[in-house]
Amino acid sequence: MLTIEELNDRLIDLAFSEDIGDGDHTTLCCIPDDAIGESKLLIKQEGIFAGVEIAKEVFRRFDSSLEVEVYVKDGAHVHPGDIVMSVKGREQSLLQTERLMLNILQRMSGIATMTHKYQQALVDAGTKTRVLDTRKTTPGMRMLEKEAVKIGGGMNHRIGLFDMILLKDNHIDFCGGVHNAISRAKQYCKEHGKNLKIECEVRNFQELDEALTEGCDRIMFDNFTPEDTRKAVELVGGRCETESSGGITFETMIPYAKAGVDFISFGALTHSVKGLDMSFKAAGSDKLVIK
Repeated sequence: MLTIEELNDRLIDLAFSEDIGDGDHTTLCCIPDDAIGESKLLIKQEGIFAGVEIAKEVFRRFDSSLEVEVYVKDGAHVHPGDIVMSVKGREQSLLQTERLMLNILQRMSGIATMTHKYQQALVDAGTKTRVLDTRKTTPGMRMLEKEAVKIGGGMNHRIGLFDMILLKDNHIDFCGGVHNAISRAKQYCKEHGKNLKIECEVRNFQELDEALTEGCDRIMFDNFTPEDTRKAVELVGGRCETESSGGITFETMIPYAKAGVDFISFGALTHSVKGLDMSFKAAGSDKLVIK
């Protein structure tokens, strides 16, 4: 299995390949090869900054002679007008790395900003419920998007299909019920020497009773009402972790959190997020000043 670093390296290589192709002819036609300059990263929207390490790797992999100076850390609260990074070196390299770096930073910062908004609202409401992401990520960018969730104060549900067993409705229906699904999952882990957490989705109180009887690490309440969620949490009684899922939004999440669940998962953190506005401008440009 590829490491996170190897996956990110492949993403960077593919991104440069699809963007530059056989050459950035716009840059090559008008910028001398030996021209040296500096560009600065300007924040244009309030939010949580995320992705600085992968941005540095983008510059390093394209041109190791580029000098990167970072002024804020991942997770910092930034505001319009903030200069968070400067890069010095060959102007051709600055121009050719600009879009990929911005694409990554804008998306990761957008995810971190939304995650922070959700998690802070749960804290302000006096709950201990934690925000979880899902596998509804951009193909190839999952590691970066899930890292952004953590930077924003949330938690990763699971990285992929390999690091946790999540028995969802289709698994349960194909297996013939919750009891069979959990039983087979435990047997599989035993036979293959896997130390994986087992989570089971339940759609009603009958399935919840089966899951509690069979036992698992976490139970997901799928499309329960806040009232039924409270009853379900009481029935679980701390025997395992609890999670709410299924159409829950920022506007509707507080009653679920107050029902006592440990986690609420939101696909919107990664599949519906808007990137944080920022730009990469030549040092000395009047565009570096927010007017």
